[in-house]
Amino acid sequence: MSDSHSYARPAFEAKICPPEDLAQRVATLGRRPLVFTNGVFDILHRGHVTYLAQARALGAAMVLALNTDASVRRLGKGDDRPINTLADRAAVAAALDCVDLVTWFDEDTPIERILACRPDILVKGGDWPVEKIVGYTEVRGWGGSVHSIPFEHQRSTTALLGRIRAN
Repeated sequence: MSDSHSYARPAFEAKICPPEDLAQRVATLGRRPLVFTNGVFDILHRGHVTYLAQARALGAAMVLALNTDASVRRLGKGDDRPINTLADRAAVAAALDCVDLVTWFDEDTPIERILACRPDILVKGGDWPVEKIVGYTEVRGWGGSVHSIPFEHQRSTTALLGRIRAN
């Protein structure tokens, strides 16, 4: 027996922002400093959520830009990657308290999203030397800072998938 109750759409879905609306949505956040980070975030694990929380702690609001499925495939992570679609990855990321907006990029780098939201703080994981982070020159040029956060938990989706496939 099913009930006929209508359930509300989860509030976190409102954090998902198409790229063309990013500048406008960032302006409505009204909170600075603004942090920007990006990545695949395919199968969310402890390393991801620790990193995202640490990145967000650097500012008052955070934008997360996800690679589209096509751009993930171009990264050479494997023919079956991403495991989760962009829509699913965006919903899971948006459900995190530390993430204020989730957008995406299909290009090989997130530079267009960085320019659209002009973050005060640009962050990537510890495998990126600060000077090599895409957007370093631009963010430093308008007075922002760029950070490479060391990995606290040695986790990776690639390693996790390797363990799953070995069993």
